[in-house]
Amino acid sequence: MTAEETKTEGQQPITVEGVDITPKKDEGVLKLIKKEGTGDDTPMIGDKVFVHYTGWLLDGTKFDSSRDRKDKFTFDLGKGQVIKAWDIAVLTMKTGEICRIICKPEYAYGSSGSPPKIPPNATLAFEVELFEFKGEDLSEDEDGGIIRRIRVKGEGYSKPNGGAVVEIHLEGYCEDRMFDQRDLRFEIGEGESHNIPPGLERVLQQMEKYEECVVYLKPMYGFGSAGNEKFQIPPNSALRYEVKLKSFEKAKESWEMNLEEKLEQGAIVKDKGTVFFKEGKFKQAVIQYKKIVSWLEHESGLSEENETKAKALILAAHLNQAMCHLKLKDYLPAMENCRKALEIDGNNEKGLFRRGEAYLSVNDFELARTDFQKVLQLYPSNKAAKVQLAACQQKIKEQHEKEKKMYANMFQRLAEKDAKVEAGKVQDIGIQKEDVEMKEETEAALENEAKNRSDLNAEA
Repeated sequence: MTAEETKTEGQQPITVEGVDITPKKDEGVLKLIKKEGTGDDTPMIGDKVFVHYTGWLLDGTKFDSSRDRKDKFTFDLGKGQVIKAWDIAVLTMKTGEICRIICKPEYAYGSSGSPPKIPPNATLAFEVELFEFKGEDLSEDEDGGIIRRIRVKGEGYSKPNGGAVVEIHLEGYCEDRMFDQRDLRFEIGEGESHNIPPGLERVLQQMEKYEECVVYLKPMYGFGSAGNEKFQIPPNSALRYEVKLKSFEKAKESWEMNLEEKLEQGAIVKDKGTVFFKEGKFKQAVIQYKKIVSWLEHESGLSEENETKAKALILAAHLNQAMCHLKLKDYLPAMENCRKALEIDGNNEKGLFRRGEAYLSVNDFELARTDFQKVLQLYPSNKAAKVQLAACQQKIKEQHEKEKKMYANMFQRLAEKDAKVEAGKVQDIGIQKEDVEMKEETEAALENEAKNRSDLNAEA
């Protein structure tokens, strides 16, 4: 559509024209494409977008431009980081597209404006060029392993927490093959039992009710190096999921439970973790044991009876986590959990033994030996500690022999080098003597030549 131009003396006015792209169709944002983009894909809510822009008042006054700063502007789409008109318009753009948008005040800076450059109730014009967009990275280390792109924004601000019961619809794809399609209700933290990969569980805890999104998982956040036999997923496969969060019931947070509830729930999740451990689902078991620590580690002012119960649960949670991490070959967290367990009970047999195993696994034989020795001092009948101590002694012996051989070879090489240097010095002396003799001969020859020339000049 085209509306009349705003005319102001001394300024080049902006023509108000374009297609209404507002959801309400109230002509609050008009868009005119000046250069078509490429491809069929457009950004989604939550995507990080990279643009250049220039903004004008309708009288032609330029008030801002990223091009003048020679620096692209970046923001997360649909998160309220920019004016409403931008969140609406950029969702419709393709890579490489350049468009002009006209924004009414209610889609820009409203009745307040943005002093001193933008007056109250100002209709604005922007030229925007979209260079790139990419999905939201939800991986803990931001390694690109879990990418979410939101097709339909959810409702409200509440999101599922650990232990929440969620109801979802999902479709799973490996390359272009759909391998999973179902409606499912399960508890966050128990996804592995339902063939839900850990990366997808992480995404679910960031979703709002009724949200629909596309999720891209790298292998380590999917089914990993094992793949999935049921779904015929090969090892180290990237996955794509399309998910809708239909409903959820949040689990009680720590601050919502009294001490009795925490102790009761702690015992329940400890048993649940043990079941997962026996089934070989170590990551799920860790999730359960972590709950116990988060609920109880900061409790204070307890009665003697309750303090005993709480310490017993926390101690078991750390020891069991350590065992799970050993199974997963995650040795640093295993050591850390043992350390925390030993802060509660410095002579704990399992804590010392499992820390020794972790040290042994990372070739820290001296520390491992110390832990196994202490186990045997306190618990002489521990046969496993005797075996591991012997293994440590053997490893230390092998290490010493290796170092001895290495140093012997090193000293031999140094001795050989010194001998070569000495031989070189003798050779250098001989060379130097020859050089002196040659120099003397040369100087004598030059003196004779000069004398001969002098004689010839005299004769002439």
